[in-house]
Amino acid sequence: MQRTNYSSGAKWEDIVGYSRAVKIGNTVEVTGTVAVDENSNLVGGNSAYEQTKYILQKIERVLHQAGASLKDVVRTRMFVTDISRWEEFGKAHGEFFREIKPCTSMIEVKGLIAPEYLVEIEATAIITD
Repeated sequence: MQRTNYSSGAKWEDIVGYSRAVKIGNTVEVTGTVAVDENSNLVGGNSAYEQTKYILQKIERVLHQAGASLKDVVRTRMFVTDISRWEEFGKAHGEFFREIKPCTSMIEVKGLIAPEYLVEIEATAIITD
């Protein structure tokens, strides 16, 4: 099967050795995504809802590049720094996935790569049409 790597152009991809997403066959894996724009600026401030919403929009864009869509997502993993804010993270996730209903996890972690990031999300999609 052919492997295609998708890059965001972030300098960290070469330094750390990762891709924004990888497609093999009909499966697309999207790497952990935080609420940072193309200029490395935080999006959403201290809002768990806004950060989550922005991240899911970023994930949707790379899925489209890979020939997939949100309806192909079968799993998401949300790594959050404060599980007591689960309703804020969940509200945004639900706006994207209420009808699709992928498997998901919300896991509280000690911290992410920078303290301003409240959530990091991974996704797996399997293209079926």
